[in-house]
This record gives sequence, C-alpha cells and structure tokens, in this order.
Amino acid sequence: MTIRVANQPKNSPVFLAPLAGITDLPFRDLVASFGAGLVVSEMVASQEMVQSKRGARERAELGFQRASTAVQLAGCEAYWMAEAARLVEANGASQIDINMGCPAKKVTGAGGAGASGSALMRDLDQALMLIEAVVSAVKIPVSLKTRLGWDSRSLNAPELARRAEGAGIQMITVHGRTRCQFYNGTADWQAISKVKQAIGIPVIANGDIKDTETAINALEVSGADGIMVGRGAQGRPWSLAQIGADVFGTPPPRKPVGSELVDMVVEHYEAMLTFYGPKLGGRVARKHLGWYMKDAGTAPEMRRRVQTSDDPKEVITLLQSALLVPQLQAAA
Repeated sequence: MTIRVANQPKNSPVFLAPLAGITDLPFRDLVASFGAGLVVSEMVASQEMVQSKRGARERAELGFQRASTAVQLAGCEAYWMAEAARLVEANGASQIDINMGCPAKKVTGAGGAGASGSALMRDLDQALMLIEAVVSAVKIPVSLKTRLGWDSRSLNAPELARRAEGAGIQMITVHGRTRCQFYNGTADWQAISKVKQAIGIPVIANGDIKDTETAINALEVSGADGIMVGRGAQGRPWSLAQIGADVFGTPPPRKPVGSELVDMVVEHYEAMLTFYGPKLGGRVARKHLGWYMKDAGTAPEMRRRVQTSDDPKEVITLLQSALLVPQLQAAA
C-alpha cells in the first residue's frame, strides 16, 4: 500500500510518532534509515519558534531538509501558526503536522484561547482557524494529529476530521485515547474507525501499536490506512520497517545482530555526542542505551555500568560486552 500526501508517496504507511525527549534528530535519522515511511519531529511551539533566535542545534533538530520528516507545530493563535508554517517551509521542510493531540498540562492548561494540543478539541471553531491558517500559508502538505476527544463525553474526532479535510488537511493521525485518559487504559482502535468512515483522506491509527501483531489488530479494527508507532521503536529502530514488511509487503530491513548491532548502537551514541555535545549528549544517550541493552538481554549490572559512565571511550568499550555477550549466550 502506498499513502500519497499531495505529490509525495509514503511507500511504507508505518510512521514514527513524536515522543518528547526521545525522537530527536539522531534517533529519527536512524529509524528512517531502516525504511520507516515518515518520522515526525518533536512538537515545537509556533510562537516561540518564530520569535526566538534558535541556535544551530535547535534548528537542525527540526530536520528541515529531511524528505522523510514532518515538522510538527503546536500553538493557539492563527497568526503564529501561519508564520511558523511559512518559516519551516522556507527552510526546506517537506511536510507540516499540526499537533492537536498532546495531553500534557503545560500544553493544554492555559485555558480559553491560550490552550493548544488536545485542548483544541474542546473548541473546534478555534481548531479550524488554526488549521486554515497553516494550510493557506504554505504549499507543502499539512497533516493533523489528534485524539478521540477531550473526554469520553465528547468523542468529536470524526467531526474535527471532516472539518479538517474540508480545510485542506491531507492526512489525519488519531491516537485512540481521549485527552483525559492521557496514556492510561488501552487505545480504542474501534473508535478510530468512526474517523475513517467520516472522511476520504488517509487515516493513521496510533496508540498501543508496538509490533506486527498489534499493528495487524489495529488495522483490522480501525480500518485505518496506516499506523504510527511510538514506544515500540525504543531500542528497536528497525521495528517500523519490519512491521511494514510483515503487514504491507515493503522491503524488509536488515536487523543488526552481533557486531553489526554493536556498530549501530555505537554510531547512534556517537551521533548523539556530536549533535548535543559530549556532556549533554552523554546524558541524553543513557535512556537509548538502556533500551538497546534491555532488548539485547544485557545483565542489570552491566547496564548500570554503561549508563552511569561519563567517559565515552569507556561506554563504547563496555557496549562491546554489553551487547555481544547476551547474544553469544543465547546462541550457545
């Protein structure tokens, strides 16, 4: 299956979800290199982006020049959303994604016209003003990420989707929870089917999809055109491409094992050190290294040694044993 947004085909309809503090540029580049159909930048506040003099790293973080990246914008004022959209387009972005799904209190809690993220589902007229402002400001494709509604009494995602399609949105991703659920309970893929039935543009299902089995179930229940994976990619950057191969018949990735796995993890680690600088990069890398080692079956004591070391040379040396020994033991 190929999902087409404007003139851009997405050969694998398995996309990487934006996760704050996790799906940074080094990780998105790695996931994309295995064959994910689309990766979405971490959410950026529209007004802050336009008004602030962002440093080189912050500008690079958005992945302007990456054809596989959608830059995700959030905001509460049409003017700033439009200005931010023009800015990212001028810098070479290939797609914009509007965030109306973030449940974080710092995003939704401003109240009234100052609220953004999933709080916009309480005011669809305001939501449409923002959508229309972004779509009219740029020529590149614009997509939308949303939730089922604010709470269980206001499951208005189908209505928002219909109005968004009419305003020019070309793809909608729906997280199968309400804002008030945050990430608790289970995602309601059946409710996503109501969005799919309401519109003609591609619908992407999101929430609790972490592997081939859950991807198949989500697609069957929701009737969606594709899926978005978040936490399932942690420590397994090839997993989206593997799901795409299993479900949609796209080319399978070469899953790294043995020394290839070590090389991949070391390259990702070094990319984080380069991107953030040694001190901050070392701290950012700890969670990623932890996920790699957990997936590899590394012993807890070795994981602790790797994640507490501040010496890049020592970390790289330890990773050889941390990742190789469990694989050798499993093969014995």
